[in-house]
Amino acid sequence: MSPKKLLPIVQLGDPVLRHVGRDLTPAEIRGAEAKALIERMRETMRKAPGVGLAAPQIGLGLRLAVIEDQASYVEEMDPEERAAKERDPVPFHVVINPRIEILDRTPVRFFEGCLSLAGFVAVVARARAVRVRCLDHAGKPRTIEAQGWYARILQHEIDHLDGVVYVDRMEPRTFMGSDDFAHHWGGEPVELVRAALDAARLPPER
Repeated sequence: MSPKKLLPIVQLGDPVLRHVGRDLTPAEIRGAEAKALIERMRETMRKAPGVGLAAPQIGLGLRLAVIEDQASYVEEMDPEERAAKERDPVPFHVVINPRIEILDRTPVRFFEGCLSLAGFVAVVARARAVRVRCLDHAGKPRTIEAQGWYARILQHEIDHLDGVVYVDRMEPRTFMGSDDFAHHWGGEPVELVRAALDAARLPPER
């Protein structure tokens, strides 16, 4: 796709990232404009690269997100890390007007990043399994049940549709530049990193 057709990704500070998106109507979903938008979002996500992109991230207050965890991303991972994250490839799909339900509240902690806060990561606790009821790219109802990393992606993207960014849920002492994370902690188990940073401790207010 031509660079001119790629969409600019807004960064944290843009008000659109802090507002709840509105539902799309059936007519909007079936329209040519939505189809073109989805295609441009898919290519923008791939180019970034990322595993999800929500409409607010490209400046639109709509409850629409695209998701894809490509096989190439997963196959490059260390097998132990992949197993710990319960991460498998996820084909490209669209989530419209989603409603999320927690199936397994067991908190699972891993580092997350975001295309709208480029260059940073932090540990975020997410529910292990979720159910999402939504509409697909054609406006047809779809129910998704996901666990592990796929559940994390869904929670992250649906948060965007509710005006929530991962820094709202992060363990503050684990917030760091992604390059520094790779240099100091790359490959280390997340619990070791949390312990080294004393992530659960916050100093008392003075």
